[in-house]
Amino acid sequence: MTDYTIRNASDDDIPLLATLIRTSFRDVAERFGLTAENCPKHPSNCTVDWIGHDLARGRRYFVLEETDGICGCAALEKAGAEDCYLERLAVLPEKRRRGLGQALVEKVIAEARGLGAARVGIGIIAHQNELKRWYEKLGFIEGDTRTFAHLPFEVMFMSRALI
Repeated sequence: MTDYTIRNASDDDIPLLATLIRTSFRDVAERFGLTAENCPKHPSNCTVDWIGHDLARGRRYFVLEETDGICGCAALEKAGAEDCYLERLAVLPEKRRRGLGQALVEKVIAEARGLGAARVGIGIIAHQNELKRWYEKLGFIEGDTRTFAHLPFEVMFMSRALI
């Protein structure tokens, strides 16, 4: 197991978060043929403006740091009295498969519980089966799959009950 800390992100972290998210989602974008033209809102196109806007509207970011710097993040959005969303879960490719993503998910779940949420939801690319299986191992269950006109892929919604 590695030594790391997870802390709340600050405005000072915005440039690092944007770079971390872009870098972490690049392999997914390449795999599914996602570009700035066909999917401008995919995290592989993340900008500092996105993160600044997220923070301004109340989305909370958590930063995972190891001794050599920031290597992961996740965001939590309170979507209603009982619902929170896990978003922007990102771990640098060279730091994956070491439990860091799971630690970030657990942090978001703990924070959502603290807000009184009954469940945490996520949306993933429906055909990203390995990611679906990973979330299932963390207690998420498959929900609806939907098509959106502005996205070149189907979105599968998953959720995890907290109570």
